[in-house]
Amino acid sequence: MAECIYLYIDSANYSEAAMLFSGREKEKEVLEKCMKSTESEMIAIIGRRRVGKTRLVRESFKGMIDFEMTGIYEATLSEQLENFKSKLSEYGGKPVDVTPKSWFEAFSLLKDFLSGKRVKRKKVIFFDELPWIASARSKFLQNFSHFWNDWAEKNGMVIIICGSAASWMVTNVVHHKGGLHNRITRFIQLKPFTLSETSAYFKKQKISLTQYQITQLYMIMGGVPHYLKEVERGQSVSQIIDKLCFSDYGLLKDEYSKLLASLYKQSDIHDAILRSLGKRWQGLTRQDIVKISGLNDGGSINRALKELEESSFISQYQPFGKKKKGTLFRLTDYYILFYLKFMEGKKISGEGAFSQLYSKPTWSSWSGYAFENLCLNHSGQIKQALGIPSVYTVSSSFIAKGDKQKNGAQIDMLLDRDDGVINICEAKFYDGRFTITKEYAAKLRNKRIVLKEHTGTLKNLSLVIISPFGLNQNEYSLDLIDNSITLEDLFKG
Repeated sequence: MAECIYLYIDSANYSEAAMLFSGREKEKEVLEKCMKSTESEMIAIIGRRRVGKTRLVRESFKGMIDFEMTGIYEATLSEQLENFKSKLSEYGGKPVDVTPKSWFEAFSLLKDFLSGKRVKRKKVIFFDELPWIASARSKFLQNFSHFWNDWAEKNGMVIIICGSAASWMVTNVVHHKGGLHNRITRFIQLKPFTLSETSAYFKKQKISLTQYQITQLYMIMGGVPHYLKEVERGQSVSQIIDKLCFSDYGLLKDEYSKLLASLYKQSDIHDAILRSLGKRWQGLTRQDIVKISGLNDGGSINRALKELEESSFISQYQPFGKKKKGTLFRLTDYYILFYLKFMEGKKISGEGAFSQLYSKPTWSSWSGYAFENLCLNHSGQIKQALGIPSVYTVSSSFIAKGDKQKNGAQIDMLLDRDDGVINICEAKFYDGRFTITKEYAAKLRNKRIVLKEHTGTLKNLSLVIISPFGLNQNEYSLDLIDNSITLEDLFKG
């Protein structure tokens, strides 16, 4: 009879470890349930590179990981198996004499090792950067699925598999058509920190920054934990960005090429797509991407678009009233957007580089777009501020080209609500209270008119301004604006 150990849960040990890691509350709750359940669990965790997948696992299961192996980038099968042997020796506390010749032999060794280990809790196995381990001819997935189906599932195991190549993980593991089909019991897509989580992280590190300063940093590097940990106490936004982006050894100076090379074998296609989207901030259709990038129109573009989206580098939006053919792709990774616009090939560097950028007109237009991205990524907080958290809502954009008969208009964020309202959201990044002028008021009225004329909607059209410090009240704001949303709202959990 198989040894069943999953009825004995060392939950106190789990809770103590989990408390040491701030944030990621929902994800930690999922992992805790895996330890407390009465069945074996296989957890797949995907997410953008540098988002903190490895740390989430190590901190959540601190002192409880019975075997861990991280794949080696572009290593041969024999090198990966040598790596496996080394890790098995490390966790077993004694040398493993023979290097396995195949993954079948490797999993046999792992089974023997785990069978001989006595702990009053589930045993935890962690394979990190799985796409690097499971190369096409390695037969890792076939033998891994056999290990799970034949033994691990019956013996109280928690197996965690991680990978930064999100699309590979989804296709080859989550939607596996072989022995792993429907074997994933929990799935976590780890996202970058929100503004609220970023603020909480800085507070824990005793880094004092205002909400506006955090927003500035967020618009450049996003909520990527690996980037945020480079922020030092007592430094201004200018000092932080100069160090990370424009110094010779800054973490983000050449991060772009590293990101693509580590994730995609044919990264030149992904690079061409990102550069095309970087030129048209408001988004491009698939056909526009083909035209601007010069890439051949084929399945490789579809695959690359999917991979970029699942890595959270780009997003797709359905323009209001348009069919799928009109889908727009937008570059929504903050760092890549900043890199392509201000870092690559630019001559400025070192101390004072950010201050030079900040004073240029291009900074104003770029920061406006980056703030729009930020608002789109915090639509939940916007709904909360509008008092409609439970109302079914579809986010979209709207573009109408003008002609001789009708005016044109562009709206970057619409909230189409099931309660008979459409919110026209205008994001304005400004270092003080925003003032609606007579000219801007006319543009807002035009947007409302054009939306109604082109779509024929009978819903109430409600104007919302999202700006860091809110609005200066005047005759135009009182006449036109139904809701004003500030950073205080966006920073709420």
